[in-house]
Amino acid sequence: MSSFSRTTDTLTATEEDRALKAKHAAMWASGSYRTVVEEVVHPLGGILVETLDVQPGQRVLDVAAGTGTSAIPSARRGAEVVATDLTPELLAIGRAAAEAEEIELTWQTADAEALPFADADFDVVMSSIGVMFAPHHELAADELVRVCRSGGTVGLLSWTPSGFIGQVFATMKPYAPPPPPGASPAPLWGTVDHVRKLLGDQVEDLVAHQQTLRVDRFDDGAQLRDFFKENYGPTIAVYRFIGDHPEKVAALDAELAALADRFLHDGVMSWEYLIVTARRR
Repeated sequence: MSSFSRTTDTLTATEEDRALKAKHAAMWASGSYRTVVEEVVHPLGGILVETLDVQPGQRVLDVAAGTGTSAIPSARRGAEVVATDLTPELLAIGRAAAEAEEIELTWQTADAEALPFADADFDVVMSSIGVMFAPHHELAADELVRVCRSGGTVGLLSWTPSGFIGQVFATMKPYAPPPPPGASPAPLWGTVDHVRKLLGDQVEDLVAHQQTLRVDRFDDGAQLRDFFKENYGPTIAVYRFIGDHPEKVAALDAELAALADRFLHDGVMSWEYLIVTARRR
């Protein structure tokens, strides 16, 4: 990334892109991502907040916030938080959870590739397994940095290509519809070189490290596969796409179960992710 010209306005204003984003929003609203969060991935949001050491009074933006697993812990610390996501159904879940705790923050439907905020509007801009799913990586990265003030922090937590979730997407790819023009695979955000290239020379002090999430929710690969088929939007979308081809359904069933079994050891899985933090120049 070499500049911050608002090329986002031209691409994200097209009818094709609006249709794509509507499709993405519907995908994440399908199934029950809330169940995936509550039963498996919930710790990640807090891990990112702890890594960033969010402080009271900071103005924080959580991009592609989902149900607010990073936004809510940031608000608990006394930060002024705005949580955005393309899928209003996920924000509604987060809003209800925050209200139950009497935690105040702002929830706003927004596209990560065209954020409705001024330049340099936030002290911290972050995303936990969220912005990685925006189809146009350079646009999303440009927006993350644009809305962060000079000296502010950008923090990202993303699944790696070689980790379990990255391999789930690799396994589903042959069965999925072709990606839209210009789209990049989500797990690329889990590689240091890709993120470094996306953020470019507009940031400094970039630090990256891999960690793993301990998952002990599943007894075997078939149980995990069925959990994903019922609850996880991207998996649901792929199965819908091949729904009229029982032989493809059977093949994907077998491949996903076998993949999960390879990652499962004595009832425990380790799901690899990458955390990147950088300071806006």
